[in-house]
Formats: sequence, structure tokens, C-alpha cells
Amino acid sequence: MIPLLKYLKPYRTAALLAPLLMLVEVLMDLMQPKLVASIVDQGIMTGDLGHIQRTGLLMIGLALIGMLGGIGCTIYASIASQHFGADIRADLFQHIQCFSFHNLDRFSSGSLITRLTNDVVQLQNLVLMALRMLVRSPLLSIGSLIMAFTISFKLAIILLIAMPILLVTLIFIMRKAFPIFGRVQAELDRVNTVTQENLAGIRVIKAFVRAIHENKRYDAVNQDYTNIAIKANRMVALIGPIMMLIMDICIVAVLWFGGGLTKTGALPVGDLIAFINYATQVLMSLMMVSMTLMSVSRATASAERINEVLHTEPDITAPAQTVTPDPQQVGRLEFRDVSFAYDGDSPAVLDQISFVATAGQTIAILGATGAGKSSLVHLIPRMYDVTNGAVLVDDVNVRQWDLDQLRSSIGIVLQQALLFSGSIRDNIRYGRPNASQEEVESAARAAQAHEFIEKLPEGYDTLLGQRGVNLSGGQKQRLSIARALLIQPPLLIMDDSTSAVDLRTEALIQKALEERLSASMRFIIAQRITSVLDADLILIMEDGQIIDRGDHAYLIKNSQAYQEIYRSQLGQEVESHG
Repeated sequence: MIPLLKYLKPYRTAALLAPLLMLVEVLMDLMQPKLVASIVDQGIMTGDLGHIQRTGLLMIGLALIGMLGGIGCTIYASIASQHFGADIRADLFQHIQCFSFHNLDRFSSGSLITRLTNDVVQLQNLVLMALRMLVRSPLLSIGSLIMAFTISFKLAIILLIAMPILLVTLIFIMRKAFPIFGRVQAELDRVNTVTQENLAGIRVIKAFVRAIHENKRYDAVNQDYTNIAIKANRMVALIGPIMMLIMDICIVAVLWFGGGLTKTGALPVGDLIAFINYATQVLMSLMMVSMTLMSVSRATASAERINEVLHTEPDITAPAQTVTPDPQQVGRLEFRDVSFAYDGDSPAVLDQISFVATAGQTIAILGATGAGKSSLVHLIPRMYDVTNGAVLVDDVNVRQWDLDQLRSSIGIVLQQALLFSGSIRDNIRYGRPNASQEEVESAARAAQAHEFIEKLPEGYDTLLGQRGVNLSGGQKQRLSIARALLIQPPLLIMDDSTSAVDLRTEALIQKALEERLSASMRFIIAQRITSVLDADLILIMEDGQIIDRGDHAYLIKNSQAYQEIYRSQLGQEVESHG
């Protein structure tokens, strides 16, 4: 928790004003029992109505001043706590943006969402309570104890006996509760993960009639979360009754012994009333401290989870000194004895991959699912780093490139087209926010998307739902291709990104790519062999290795693996060629 307090520094003025204003409220509250005693002893007991009126007006005035102090404290505490939480959330989000794919593999998306939302809220609430209750309660408790001693030293000893008992009880419960709150947040992660998976895959769930299964899966994680939350709240609920019991016993003891002192005339009635008020304030303050400290336990668990993310260093970063060729022109790409595994203990996904590609070439990659095709192209923009070997762009290891410049020179179109909520225009110009309407339309035409966009009621201003749910799979893929074409990348990667479009549309897209990106290097991962027939270099992959390479004319004569793929998809043509 302490490392996160640095986020309060920019708002230290508000963070200091809040407790100072709370001090004003506490001082006003501490004066009230003394004035009540004065009314009883010097007003009621003597029948002095004027003293009662004057003292009553003074009490009202002090109460108003205290109210202003309390309101001011709440305002400044809210300002400090809300900005504190907002800055943590912003830094957390920004830090996550720097993560490599490997870093992101460590945290589920549901867990990251929980940390960005619920965990940050826990810290915000703690700061708000700390600037109010953790200031008010100790000040009121200490001040009331001092005032109690000024009234009766003998009765104050009762409070000194009760306070350690309360503190020991509180510490015991907190030590039991702290690990439980960590489990509460972990279970909330699971609930958010299942929820997110369900909402993202709702169409698949309906298609396979798995709603009952998903309901059971959600009920299971939801029940686990409920059970641990109940256990945590049960620990918190113990505090109230235990502390009320101790407080009631304390008040009874004060009345018992105080009544005897009053009977003998050693303690005026008004002072006894004032002492009881101070005793109540002391014990109620300790109760407020206990409730606040339970919030500290939960917030501490949240702080550890937030620090876990903030302290996770991105394992892919730009070097201190970069060697950056012209990012507008990628003339040569080389894979030199590249091997790659997702984790040190896991088997290699790629093994001894070597090839060279040059500007203007189309490099196609074929292979069965799991052959390592996507893993290979993810190494080019350093989404992952190679385990052994090197990837060189223009004879410079990608590890030496500035990350932003490297990635800005590469356009990527994934099979699962990801669109953002907003207009179609904004999605197409995502990589070039300042692109003109003419440039947007030109890219859309090249991607064979302009025609269906024009048929939409709002055209390019049509707002897309989350992930583009109001478009078909083929439409989303074409918009993703348009987005990549708009930035005119010197190196384009298309990871099976035309799988949802028909053959005619795919052929038109391929033609547009050749025309618009004739000088660019193009990588195409495809399942259809018709997509790669005109490629300059075709790589056949199997089990993370390149087993054959060459153009179509070479492979159709010399590669058994390529012949089998060709025969399975275009059997009649093979027979005619035979």
C-alpha cells in the first residue's frame, strides 16, 4: 500500500486540508459534553434559564462550525481520493499497454479488469475513509480520553482497561480476515473471467445450445465467490457485536461507580453525564477505527494485486540505444536460425527457422493448425521475442529497433477481426486518425468494403457495436484489411484474414494489394491454396519447421506436402495437370 501513496503527492494540498478541517469538527464535538455539563450543573440545577439559553446558543454555533469543518473535510477528501484512484487506474492501464503477449499470458483478462476497477475502488474508498475516519476517530478518541481524565481520574481508568481489550480483539480479527480478502478478490477474478468469456462467446453458446452448461459454470464460480465473501463478511460482522458488548460493559461500569461518586457529592451530575458522553465517544471512535481497519485489510489485498501488475516489467522493451533504418521502407527481412517457445519449460513452437524475404515479394505460409504459422509472424513486430536465433529487418536485429517505429512500419490483419465501438470511419483510420475521407474510401474500395458500407443507413458514420457485432464476419475482415491498407505499410502481415470472404472477393482484394502495395513486403497465412498460387515464396510448415519452400511451379513438382494440399483442395485441377 505504501508505494501507492506517491499518487497522493499531486493532491497533497487537498489531502492536508481534509484532516485539518476534520480537526475543526473534532474540537467542536469535544466541547459539546462540557457545555452539556454546564447546562445541567449551572443551569438546570440552579434554575438559571439565561445560562441555559446562552450555553444552548453557543452549542448550536459550535455545531455549525463543526458541520462546516466536516463538509469541507468530505469535499477535500473526495477530491484527493478520486484523483488518487484515477491516476492509479491510468498508470495501470498504461502499464498494461506496454505488456508483451507473454506478459499478458500471465494475467487473465477478467483479472486485469478486476484490478482496474474493483481493486482501484477499494483503494479509493480507503483513502477517503483514511482522510476522514482515520483522522476523526483517533483525534476524537484521544481528545475524549483527555477530557474524561479532566473530569474524573478514577472513572477514566475504566476506559484505560477497556481500550487494550478492544485493540487486542481488533488485531486478532484483522489477522484472520486479511488472507480471506485476498481470496475474495481472486474469486472475483474468476467471476469476471467467466462473465467475459460468456458475453464474448454468446453466439457460440446459442449455436451449440450450451446455455444450461454455461449457467452451471457461472453458478459454480459465483457460488465460490459468494461463499468466500460471506466468510469475509462474517469476520467483519464479529467486530460490531464484540465491540458493542465491551462498550456496554464499560458504560455500565461508569454508571455503577460514577453513580456512587455522584451520590457522595464527589462528582456533579452534569460531569457524570459529560463523562458518559466522552466514554461513548472514545468507544465509538474505536469502533469506527476497527471498521476502517477492516477496509484497510481488504484494500491491502487489492494494493498487492495492483502492485503485482505495476511491478511486472514488460519483457519486450526498446533498447537504450536504437539503430533504426528508414521505417517507411522495409527492404529485407531475414529469419536466422530462429527457435521459439512460449515458456522456458514448454516445447519449442518454432525450430531452426531460416529464410529471407525482400521488398515487393509476397511470402505465403501454409500448414496445418498448430504448425507455428501465427507464432512465426508474431516475432516480426516483437509481439514475442525469439528464444534463439534472430529476426533481422534491413540487416538490423528487431531487438535493436525502436519498438514504436518497428511496429508502425508493419500492418497486421488478423483472422479474428477486432473492431472498436465507434464509427466505421474511425475504425478504418485507426492507424491514421488524420486520414481524409477520400483516403478512407480508397482503402475501403481496395478492401472491397466500400459497396456494403454505402448501403448502410449512415454510411461511414454508421456506429459499430462492441467488436462490430452488427456486421458479418466477412464485413469485419474487409474493414480490418482497409484499416491496414490505409497506413500503406512497407510490410503487411495477413493472418488468414480472408477466410470469411468468398473466392471472388478474395481475388479482388489480392489484386488491390498487388496494386497498392507493390513495393511492400507481404506475408500471407492462408488455408486456401488459391490464396497463395501467385506468391513469390511459399513456406510449408509442419511441427514448427519449414519442410518445403519455393514458388508454386517449384513446389507442385517437388513437394509432396504441397501436392497433397493442392490435391485435397483442387483435386480436379491436379488430375488435369497430371
